[in-house]
Amino acid sequence: MKHVTIIVPDCQVNLNSISGAYEILSSANAYWQRQGNRSLLDICIAGFVTQSQVDDGYFTIHPADLATIRKTDLLIIPSIFEDYAQAIAKNEKLIEWIAAQYKGGAEVASMCSGAFLLAATGLLEGKSCSTHWNAAEQFRQMFPGVRMVPDKVITDEHGIYTNGGGYSFLNLVLYLVEKLFDRTAAVFCSKIFQIDIERTTQSPFTIFHIQKGHGDEVISKAQAYIEAHLDAKISFEKLATELAVSRRNFDRRFIKATGNTPVEYLQRVKVEAAKKDLERGRKSVFEVMSDVGYTDDKAFREVFKKITGLSPLDYRNKYSKENVAP
Repeated sequence: MKHVTIIVPDCQVNLNSISGAYEILSSANAYWQRQGNRSLLDICIAGFVTQSQVDDGYFTIHPADLATIRKTDLLIIPSIFEDYAQAIAKNEKLIEWIAAQYKGGAEVASMCSGAFLLAATGLLEGKSCSTHWNAAEQFRQMFPGVRMVPDKVITDEHGIYTNGGGYSFLNLVLYLVEKLFDRTAAVFCSKIFQIDIERTTQSPFTIFHIQKGHGDEVISKAQAYIEAHLDAKISFEKLATELAVSRRNFDRRFIKATGNTPVEYLQRVKVEAAKKDLERGRKSVFEVMSDVGYTDDKAFREVFKKITGLSPLDYRNKYSKENVAP
């Protein structure tokens, strides 16, 4: 019998990540018993808070007292909504408890932004971690010693599991079901709850947010030029000269300001524009490719797939308004 603890932190949490994990793990355990096996899991929802109100007070969670749980085999940290630094400050006791449980042999799984609480334990230092793509940059700033891999839906390293954003926590729970039970139980749950068991990346869902709050006026001018000339062939050597900086200094400042090299930034801006055009569904892939300044079909497809995980045609077929059922 393995003990699983789904944690309720002292902050705003995603109720679905708590109830969803409980329901899927309970269903897997029931399925396991129907196959003639003994119950494998003892699942509880616990925290150092006596209750937690979520979704504007429409729902209230009444967790068990975490202080009464001396040892657990797997603990699950749900997604959180609150300011991350504030949430960490409010949950120091919980963070210490998580670290102690891991050192005592427990495995730890964090869902989406729950990774911020997990990282605050220090257990992720030097390890890989995924979280919601929209929180990845802030995570990097707060925890530079952690290898952030926001394209991954799931990471698995030394008994620590993390996953990407939104409802991809369902994929993590299926992954844990397969670890705790077997592949058959995971496939059963994927069918019952209608979850795509093979999804491995959140790249198709990522929206590139253009970094503008860095305060470097030279780089801001470069960004404006790039965004205004998506259909043109841009020479960064020439652009740096026009901005009165050396190419080496230009590259260094660009990376510091945006987190991307000039070439990476240009590719991401082009692909983001192409994605929006493909979603509208009014133009062919060739027309979209031309609009964002590509003349080489192979190069466009390679860059697009590298960033989104899908080919331009597959992306159009999946997200175009023309393919949305009425």
